Amino acid sequence: MGVQKISTLNFKKFCSQDGIVLIDVWAPWCPPCRGFGPIFLEASDENLDCAFGKLNMDENGDIGKKLRIESIPTLLIFRDGILLYKDAGAPPKDALNELIQQVRDLEMDDVRARSKTIT
Repeated sequence: MGVQKISTLNFKKFCSQDGIVLIDVWAPWCPPCRGFGPIFLEASDENLDCAFGKLNMDENGDIGKKLRIESIPTLLIFRDGILLYKDAGAPPKDALNELIQQVRDLEMDDVRARSKTIT
């Protein structure tokens, strides 16, 4: 499926799709972001059941403000439109694959039930 470019125009639609969605929030001037890029791309090639996107903070700072992104790179993981993971840093490939597997293993009916009770 590859990695899609995410912007203000397609962010909401991309994140709300069914299944697992990962977004790398990055900037071109950020060395850790550039180092994480190939890991993220490789993960997209190995996890074809997931959607991968990259959000350039320099071009889409408004989304970063709404999500309270304070540091980059930041990894966001959604499943069925629910934000399940948000953390700054560039995880190594093994850790990224483990995160993806943990999200796959979640019982989403339980997650949805709990997310409705959070105010």
